[in-house]
Order: sequence, then C-alpha cells, then structure tokens
Amino acid sequence: MKKLILGSALLLALGLSFTSCKDKKAESAGDVLDNAIEATEDAAKSAGDAVEDAVEATGDAVENAADKAGEAIDNAADKAGETVDKAVNATEKAADDAANAVKNEADKLKKAAH
Repeated sequence: MKKLILGSALLLALGLSFTSCKDKKAESAGDVLDNAIEATEDAAKSAGDAVEDAVEATGDAVENAADKAGEAIDNAADKAGETVDKAVNATEKAADDAANAVKNEADKLKKAAH
C-alpha cells in the first residue's frame, strides 16, 4: 500500500509539474502571439505613415514644379515682351532714318532745281 500511495503521489507531482509547464508555455505562446500582433500593427502603422509622408513629399514636389514652370513662363513672356519692344524701337528708328534720308534727298533736289 505504501508503494501505491508513493507512486500515486509521484504521478500526481509529475502531472502537476507538466501541467504547470504547459500553462507557462501556453502563456508564452500567447505572449508571443500578442507580441506578433503588436509588431504587425506597428509595422502597418509605420507603413501607413511612410505612405502619408511620400504623398506629402510628392505633393510638395508637384507644387514646386508648377511654381517653377509658372516662373519660367513669366520670365519667357517678359523676355518676349522686351524683344518685341526692341524690335519696335529698331523699326521706328529705321523708319525715321529712311524718312530723314528721303527728306535730305528732296532738299538736295530742290536746291539743284533752283
């Protein structure tokens, strides 16, 4: 009877120690699973933040490019206006010079006719 009680006590002790180890492993697996879920959530949040940052950077780049293009168009228009003004001034000067030359020749002809 003594062996039966000692054997039962030994089996009970072993059973409890294995069961308690399984609980720890189950808790550890639960912790691992929780940590994995948290890590996945953190990674998803980081990816979302990275996408938002990329969208903002792209928007800023497009806005800057549009501003630069607008400035280039304004500068080109200014240069074209200056070129047109110079051409008008040169044409007026040439017309004045031609008119003066015609007037001078007319004066010479008048003097020669008298």
